[in-house]
Amino acid sequence: MAAVQQQTVLRDAMRRLNMTRDAFASRIGVTRRALDTWLLPDGSPESRAMPEIAGRYVSEILERAPTEREYTQSAYSAIAFEGRAHLLSVDQFSRDAVEALFRVADTMQPIARRQKITRVLEGAVLANLFFEASTRTRVSFGAAFCRLGGSVCDTTGFTFSSMAKGESIYDTSRVISGYADALVVRHPEQGSVAEFARATNIPVINAGDGPGEHPSQALLDLYTIQREFSRIGKIVDGAHIAMVGDLKYGRTVHSLAKLLALHRGLKFTLVSPRSLEMPDHIVEQIARGDHVIEQTADLRAGLKGADVVYATRIQKERFADESIEGYTPDFQINQALVDAVCGPDTLIMHPLPRDGRPGANDLSTDLNHDARLAIFRQTDNGIPVRMAIFAMLLGVEHQVQHSMRDAAWRSPAYVGPDDAVFHGID
Repeated sequence: MAAVQQQTVLRDAMRRLNMTRDAFASRIGVTRRALDTWLLPDGSPESRAMPEIAGRYVSEILERAPTEREYTQSAYSAIAFEGRAHLLSVDQFSRDAVEALFRVADTMQPIARRQKITRVLEGAVLANLFFEASTRTRVSFGAAFCRLGGSVCDTTGFTFSSMAKGESIYDTSRVISGYADALVVRHPEQGSVAEFARATNIPVINAGDGPGEHPSQALLDLYTIQREFSRIGKIVDGAHIAMVGDLKYGRTVHSLAKLLALHRGLKFTLVSPRSLEMPDHIVEQIARGDHVIEQTADLRAGLKGADVVYATRIQKERFADESIEGYTPDFQINQALVDAVCGPDTLIMHPLPRDGRPGANDLSTDLNHDARLAIFRQTDNGIPVRMAIFAMLLGVEHQVQHSMRDAAWRSPAYVGPDDAVFHGID
């Protein structure tokens, strides 16, 4: 069994069975160490091929689960808005559909790691329409599309766009649809991306609509949580999630909270000043499940016992004349606080950008060398997840596995100078 397929099959089996690595290793009768070596990235000196008898047993387990086509079809059905292939909200997803999308993302990993290449979207054009400034999200979507073989046209800013001259969203969407095969749109007004989607039959992806949602960010966040939890022997069901900061305007936490709520028995601790609390409609939606929800302005108390600490920056661009009482530098998550109240396996996340200036009320840079900080693994995971979204919206997800070939250029073993610390956790 090829290494790429081996890793994908094993991850899919654990995900479908909702098992940790320890539990899955016990289920198939091998040691945790053996399973870890089968899951190591291709090219790792400790990577091992799974024995044929183990592969047959895993295949037997998967035969009792939905077939690949049925499994991925459920995700395609979810990535639909009013009957068309758009991604506008995490409300479009069931838990099964999320897992199906993640299975496709697993297939994309060797391409995202620059080990393999594919041209399944050769000739396709993506229009990145960002009416708000963006770096990470815009470049991530563009890179994901290019790694599938497509090309990207970018536009950033509202002032110089045709819409500033009075053109309607409908006209803009319809015109750009004649030039491109998919649209990624970020807009400052909530609900505006849905207007783009209603005006076209090509796929539209919401890259953030004001204080509304950011569905692809939530998907990559959950994907990161699952992968990190797999490494340390946890599952998402029953986890304690602490969300910290600007929960009123932070669209990433709105989407992630709703996506996490598809799981069972979670505890949500929502930590913010009263003026920046999570909107009531989001809290009410989470509360429909069997979850515990606590709201507090006490940062130290809110982080105690958390499996995941998800920090956000203040969304200053969303404020008019509102005051921000209680959001002081004391609200900073730093090394001293994490060491004092968080466990050794607590996962620390942030959607970025963060305010790294001294004394800022955000996630401190003094955590950069702490293995619990997952923000860069988070951003790296955005590529395979967004590749999976494009592949499913454009109907090429079944072609990727068979279209891969080795990359011809020399790529670094670790993208950043500190990445070796985390080698093998994937």
